[in-house]
Amino acid sequence: MAVEEATLSTESADEQSKEKNSSSAETFIVFVRHAKTATTGKILPGRTPGLHLSDEGRIQAENVAGLLHTSYPEPAAVYFSPLERAQETAKPYIESLELPSPVIESSWHLVECDFGEWTGRELKELYEHPEWATVQRHPSKFRFPKGESFVEMLDRMITFVTEVESKYPNGVVVAFSHADTIKAIVTDALGMHLDQFQKIQIDTASVSVIGVANGVPRLICMNSGSELPRKVSTVGA
Repeated sequence: MAVEEATLSTESADEQSKEKNSSSAETFIVFVRHAKTATTGKILPGRTPGLHLSDEGRIQAENVAGLLHTSYPEPAAVYFSPLERAQETAKPYIESLELPSPVIESSWHLVECDFGEWTGRELKELYEHPEWATVQRHPSKFRFPKGESFVEMLDRMITFVTEVESKYPNGVVVAFSHADTIKAIVTDALGMHLDQFQKIQIDTASVSVIGVANGVPRLICMNSGSELPRKVSTVGA
């Protein structure tokens, strides 16, 4: 009887140890906003193809690659938005990774919000639009004409985080995306309502890190490497 009790006690301890190790596993997702383009802060480019980094943006991409190398371990995977400006920001970092290379993939979850009929319009024009106040104060209630809603954008970012945690438990993943998508997932990690996400600042080539364990996210850092903005742009780019 004593032997049986000892065996049960040992098995129970092993199960508790496994459960503890599982619960302590945390996946770290390093989100990087793409670097500057010629239209950053001026136009709402959305998913317009063929938009490339500016000369300043290419320098930013090199700098953020260095920041990632000095601050974080080699990643298990690198993901990027399918838009050129995100891919070009990721390129210097990807090219400098050591072999064996991590998983490198494009992900539509990370793509810019679909601004529909607002795509390509000047921001100074949109500031005067009657619906702009809703975009800023109640984004959860807004859908871009013939485009995507902010709720849908957040949902796909949450899906991305969930899938990454499932694939890379206890790993580090780097994801190159856009201002609004990162602002939304940061807001979610903070437990804030989506209507508050315009209060988050995510600058070009900045780094924000979210840790996620057992489906629960937490914000580790936000907008790292940013500079004091000359002019705050609250949507898009």
